[in-house]
Amino acid sequence: MKDLIKKFSELSIEDVPLVGGKNASLGEMYNELSSEGVQVPNGFATTSEAFWVFLKENDLEENLKQLMQQLDHENYTNLSETGKKARETIMNARLPEELAKAIVAAYNELGDQKDVQVAVRSSATAEDLPQASFAGQHESYLNISGKEALLQAVQKCYASLYTDRAIKYREDQGFEHSEVALSVGVQKMVRSDRGCSGVGFTIEPESGFRDVIHLSGVWGLGENIVQGTVNPDEFFIFKPTLQKDKQAIIQKKLGRKEKTMVYAASNGHSSTVNIETEASKQDQYVLNDEEVLTLGRWALLIEQHYGKAMDIEWAKDGISNELFITQARPETVHHTLKEELQFEYRLKDKGEILVKGNAIGSKIAVGTARILESPREADKLQEGDILITETTSPDWDPILKRVAGVITDRGGRTSHAAIVARELGVPAVVGTYFATQNISDGETVTVSCAEGKTGIVYKGSLEYEKQELDFDQIKLPGTEAKLILSDPEMAFQLSFYPNNGVGLLRMEFIITHMVKVHPMSLIKFEELEDPETRKKIEELTADYGRKEDYFIDQLSQGIASMAAAFYPKEVIVRMSDFKTNEYANLIGGTQFEPKEENPMLGFRGASRYYSDLYKDGFALECRAIQRVRDEMGLENVKVMIPFCRTIEEGKKVVEIMAQNGLKQGDKGLEVYVMVEIPSNVILLEEFAEIFDGFSIGSNDLTQLTLGIDRDSQMMGSLFDENDAAAKKMISMAIQKAKKAGKKIGLCGQAPSDFADFASFLVNEGISSISFNPDALLNGINNINRAEENRKVET
Repeated sequence: MKDLIKKFSELSIEDVPLVGGKNASLGEMYNELSSEGVQVPNGFATTSEAFWVFLKENDLEENLKQLMQQLDHENYTNLSETGKKARETIMNARLPEELAKAIVAAYNELGDQKDVQVAVRSSATAEDLPQASFAGQHESYLNISGKEALLQAVQKCYASLYTDRAIKYREDQGFEHSEVALSVGVQKMVRSDRGCSGVGFTIEPESGFRDVIHLSGVWGLGENIVQGTVNPDEFFIFKPTLQKDKQAIIQKKLGRKEKTMVYAASNGHSSTVNIETEASKQDQYVLNDEEVLTLGRWALLIEQHYGKAMDIEWAKDGISNELFITQARPETVHHTLKEELQFEYRLKDKGEILVKGNAIGSKIAVGTARILESPREADKLQEGDILITETTSPDWDPILKRVAGVITDRGGRTSHAAIVARELGVPAVVGTYFATQNISDGETVTVSCAEGKTGIVYKGSLEYEKQELDFDQIKLPGTEAKLILSDPEMAFQLSFYPNNGVGLLRMEFIITHMVKVHPMSLIKFEELEDPETRKKIEELTADYGRKEDYFIDQLSQGIASMAAAFYPKEVIVRMSDFKTNEYANLIGGTQFEPKEENPMLGFRGASRYYSDLYKDGFALECRAIQRVRDEMGLENVKVMIPFCRTIEEGKKVVEIMAQNGLKQGDKGLEVYVMVEIPSNVILLEEFAEIFDGFSIGSNDLTQLTLGIDRDSQMMGSLFDENDAAAKKMISMAIQKAKKAGKKIGLCGQAPSDFADFASFLVNEGISSISFNPDALLNGINNINRAEENRKVET
């Protein structure tokens, strides 16, 4: 007797030819990872042999072969008609008696002779292989109960081998239709309709950064994620500190989750309905932190077992509150990419912004916007157009290969539109909410995914450049080359650049863009005078018990994302260095900031940290760093104090930091100071007794050496880091630091702009030079040349 049914307990990953990738993977995990705590719902699968028996007993093979031969292989004009006939042919057939009996027997055993609810999923024998990865080509049926409903669902799965999208997919992949069989997986149902569900990648899906697990989730059934119907919650987990049992969630993003897909009342058949998510649940994460970490550990175990990056699906049963893994397949976008070879896209100018959303990929595309309501309007779409639609599903697959970019109203980073855009290598901006309203059909637009995780659609055709970067050809110099960073959204992508870590992480960008609120307005919320300010803060901090926790949480997530990207290399975080006029621009800031004639030389840097006007705000900054280092385990973070005018001031700040959980030397914590005031150079030996290292801020040091306000347009022509006096100051600082046995670096543009300035720094023996990302490669070249010349001269 042929093997018509295989229990999950009888399957392994070696059985792909027998039950397809999906079911083979479920069997592998059920048998190999259950003992490690990974929960996989039990089940069974019909085999490819069962499918061939079904075709043979109904004399379908030749009929289906002839239908596929009649297909228009050039333009696919009769694809819909051909697919419909093929599906009808299969549905008009009968399941062989021995197969039906085998399915019913396995179903009875699975449910202990009771009619249990099951998920019935298709798994083609050529599906989920690295070279054939598109998910969603065939149908799945959920919440099936009873023998008759199960048998009908199995036959519907067989018929789904000939959906229009599956036919076109096999054509594109070069698979012979008659050689692809279909296995049907029958698995105990996880009642995620009453709980939540989602997907996960054991690699950051946009950049391919390998040390992050990315999870996304929605309330109810996961189809809303795949279809892109809603914007899900997102969680980023850092693998190295997860393995050390730290609180490794480095970033969380709350999605709107406007809809919840649940089961509709039915007679054992699959039927769902999308209902409005109640407001309180929209504002609540679908998983608590412990559940996120549990899924993260499972994802890591799955990745380690398979030895490659994986794409998983998970579900939480709303009745039992248990978590389960329901699918796992190899991640296929990044597995073949050469990490050393990257392409960098950069807009040459900016324009009117039409919409923003989640950026998928890092490319830029210009094209004609074409608004389509469904794939039936495919004839409107020309090669190279930008597709604008509400959301996409696998039915769109046959036409998506024509597009230069995709823009959707709904959907997150793991929606169908996002997955297919990555596969095709085209930029997509998903979850814009208003693309179909704000963009006119036929107008020219520029789709930019080259500005971090936020994708922007600009009106008109904007000029951009594409540069090939082969990092394999770049040799790091002896002098450390570091990055100057501020935007967490760019961190994972920039981590692939050749570098020795981050010499300056500017905290101000995170506070402005992620926190948005002045810390003192959170601490003294009850004293706020402006009702509008109170309202804004209430909205931003709604999910937090204490308003101060909002500041700590948002700031720590931003810092942690960058620290994780470059781990275990050092990341030096400069404590906040806003001027009073800049602090005042934060929500609630005007009430707590004095007005100054010259903020550049006023109440800034170290002097704020021990002042009654701001020391409680500084305490929140310290607690955010402490959380990153101690709780999240990112001990590669070091801190740097800006604009420290006197020795006494330095001592006070180090003491206050210790009082707020940042004790110098504890778990290797180093505290650096900026050299940007002549007093720092003159008394560097004394500063070296307090601090662990130095970083020259060449802009401020030049400003204060030459007595020029660097913000002054009138005096701009005199501002020059190459000035002899400024260089003398830098030289003195380097020599004194070396004598004191302390590291000293420089942050600035000059070493990349001017080869002779880089040469000057190298000859002086500077420890490191930090560059803005767009100047890093040129800066490395300048350092390498300087070091080569130095060797020749000596």
